[in-house]
Amino acid sequence: MILIANSEAWPGFEKSVELLQQNAHGIDAMVAGITEVEREVKVRSVGYGGWPNMLGKMELDAGVMDGTTRDVGAVGAVPDTLPVAALAREVMRRLPHVMLTGDGARRFATEIGFPLDDVLFDDSKRVWWQRLEKELSPAQLAAFPDIALAPLSRAITDPERVRDTTVFLSKDMASGIHAATSTSGWAWKYPGRLGDSPIAGAGFYADSRYGAAACTHTGEMTIRCGTARSIVLALRFGYSLREAVDMAIDDLAELDTGFLAGVVVHAIDAAGNHDVASFRCPGEIKYWFWEPQLSKPELRIARQYDPRPTTQRGNA
Repeated sequence: MILIANSEAWPGFEKSVELLQQNAHGIDAMVAGITEVEREVKVRSVGYGGWPNMLGKMELDAGVMDGTTRDVGAVGAVPDTLPVAALAREVMRRLPHVMLTGDGARRFATEIGFPLDDVLFDDSKRVWWQRLEKELSPAQLAAFPDIALAPLSRAITDPERVRDTTVFLSKDMASGIHAATSTSGWAWKYPGRLGDSPIAGAGFYADSRYGAAACTHTGEMTIRCGTARSIVLALRFGYSLREAVDMAIDDLAELDTGFLAGVVVHAIDAAGNHDVASFRCPGEIKYWFWEPQLSKPELRIARQYDPRPTTQRGNA
């Protein structure tokens, strides 16, 4: 067994470990942990602690993937719903679809008994409005929200520069390799924006035969490159885990248009190896790691991506 997650997973990581030790299915264990993260106001990139869109509305995204069956459930831009990873799991279990978004996702949540949640933290609302007051003219403020939002998409930035997600990857007792994600998305995003977190192949992917990967930070980039799927596909073709991760980041590094920033890649393989690599992210990036040999989960430091010449590929 193995479990890894990004550093923001601290409210629920031990819960997931406990359930894996009890022989729970990996997705069930991870969703239970992510649900704790979604409730924690101190985590400013997920759930109740996250930041609203330009209109001051919370829109939450999540995804799960069963690597043994390759079934996927995902939800995007969901209003009034806190446990969106659990909702994504129900999409996978109950519907012939892979993804629901917006009001349709909320309708489904109501049908299956999810309550309407207050998901906008008062302090997040205060900071959002103060930033609008700084950026908008008195006439624009008076007309808000009936103004053009697109010009603000570059002027208004994340108050804590958080473009993160909570990502969990696991290998359970049955050797199933699975992935789960949840996020409030990019703060001050244009309404309806989806990042990579609910998109299988971009923000997450799992295949129990080979491994799994999940990404945090700049989803616009990993959508363009299909980063998570690229890593698992490289594993299928016989590359080592580190080679697979580096090849996927090489692809990100070649982008030279659009919004470009940092990405953190988390990955595991079927042999029980793991790799977490930081690309263009300032400072020290940490992640949670657990395997049965450890007495308790460990907070470890991700490696910095170190590009190598193409001729060195295959020698790792």
